[in-house]
Amino acid sequence: MKKFFEDIKKDVKFKTAGPGKKLTEEGSSKPQAPQAPHGAPRKKPTDGAQRAGAAALARIEQQPRPKVQTSHDAIRNQVKRELEAEAAATAASLKNTDVEGACVPEKDPSCFSVSGVFFICPLTGKTLTKTEKEMHIKEAILMRFSEDAIEASIMMIHTFNKDKEKVKAAIDIICKYIENICKNPTEEKYRKIKLSNKVFQEKVSGIEGSLEYLQALGFEGTTLPVDGEDRTEEFLVLPAQESEALEQMKAHLEQLQKGEPVRAKLDRQPQVFRASQHATRFELPPDFYNLTAEELKREQQMKSEVVERNAMLRTKAMREKDEQRERRKYNYALLRVRLLDGNILQGTFLAWEKVAALYQFVRDSLENGWQPFELMAPGGQKLKDDEEFALNEYNLAPAALLTFAWDAAVQADIAAAGGKTAVLLKAALLENIKTLS
Repeated sequence: MKKFFEDIKKDVKFKTAGPGKKLTEEGSSKPQAPQAPHGAPRKKPTDGAQRAGAAALARIEQQPRPKVQTSHDAIRNQVKRELEAEAAATAASLKNTDVEGACVPEKDPSCFSVSGVFFICPLTGKTLTKTEKEMHIKEAILMRFSEDAIEASIMMIHTFNKDKEKVKAAIDIICKYIENICKNPTEEKYRKIKLSNKVFQEKVSGIEGSLEYLQALGFEGTTLPVDGEDRTEEFLVLPAQESEALEQMKAHLEQLQKGEPVRAKLDRQPQVFRASQHATRFELPPDFYNLTAEELKREQQMKSEVVERNAMLRTKAMREKDEQRERRKYNYALLRVRLLDGNILQGTFLAWEKVAALYQFVRDSLENGWQPFELMAPGGQKLKDDEEFALNEYNLAPAALLTFAWDAAVQADIAAAGGKTAVLLKAALLENIKTLS
């Protein structure tokens, strides 16, 4: 038993003795710190050495470390490849919008696929540029006063004022004035509008065309004394009206409520070209792009960020946001339709117009517009006439070439009856056919 306890003590002493010790040595069993080779005390590192060490550590931290491939990595790489392909396609579609600084490179106007974007004034029928249309429409409305002051003032209210909510508020107040007069035709107080009235000042007088409309109804400006005071105020006063005149005022009021802004209509500029291998080549003028000088500058900067963005795993919401931003860059779309005889029909559209507008344009250009047909977008996607999608939602802006085909079932019935469609386009369009250069 004594020998057993001695062996245990030796074993404990052996484990606690530390390196370089014999079991027979006396003294503490705790390990002693190793001494310097020559017994000299260790010096503190200099400031230069500390800075060098810190720099070396930083370089080590920045070095790329080997990374184990995971399923997440595989997904990231796949998405990166898809985004790079998407970026390449985007860059190709934007090759005509490259900028230097904040300006679009100037090109010879004769090289453009279309000379510009033009509009038709619905009042005069005149063809206008983008910069001319608003001023021309204002002038045309003002000239209308000599013919019909009521109609012209209603056009002013709905066209000259951009804030629809304020227009509606002003119309509501005017309606109350007229309704009170019609309900109380003999009471003079309802036929007077004080120009300094707070409601009139805040909601009516600031709307262009409102005073002209009231004057066209028969209100006259006058100065009246204030009861009990030695001063006068300005009023609009309507003379007493006969019952027939009141009924006419009600009709004019309904006309005001149903009024719409006068807007220039986009000129489609229909054009037919002979069959050509250059049908997919588009050179668009600056009018087609919804970019200011500052936005063009930012667009150039964003192109340098494409690689960084592609390296990021984007969510569906992020991708949709980018697509929406891309669509907003284009105001218009130049569309070409390749017909069965090889000829190409071209027209200009608003980028947010519905697909139905494109179908109607083609239908109006055909000799047999009653016959059903189909349009295929690039890539073979069939567009439906009754869909509510816009052209830019099909990525048809700013330009695209589509393919025309008759409805197969109807065409089969015509062929079975011995008929055929010899001429596709109307003669008026074919008279001005051109060759794509």
